[in-house]
Amino acid sequence: MDLEGQSQVMEAVKNYGAENLVVLLGAPDGAGAEIFSLTLTEGDPTYAGPLAGVSLGLPVYHILEPVIKEQVDPKVYEEQVGIMELALDVDAVVSTMERVRGDGAS
Repeated sequence: MDLEGQSQVMEAVKNYGAENLVVLLGAPDGAGAEIFSLTLTEGDPTYAGPLAGVSLGLPVYHILEPVIKEQVDPKVYEEQVGIMELALDVDAVVSTMERVRGDGAS
């Protein structure tokens, strides 16, 4: 997550409160999703950006997770995410997100 993105998240938390936000990722692999998730929950792991040492504790999900897919109109999901679902390792992304959240839920 770049510095501008971190600043935008900080601004959203300031304006709306962390309790009113949910982050939805679209990273193409588990490793990328993990870094983004950790940045938004525990703080920037590189200690380089505005979120360095800032634990926001935001709930973070990936668009490929079943719990998110179920909430999107099937036609829109297919048009916007369908090819991603075919090309990426969905199981790896989902298991990474579950591990990072520590919830084991899908």
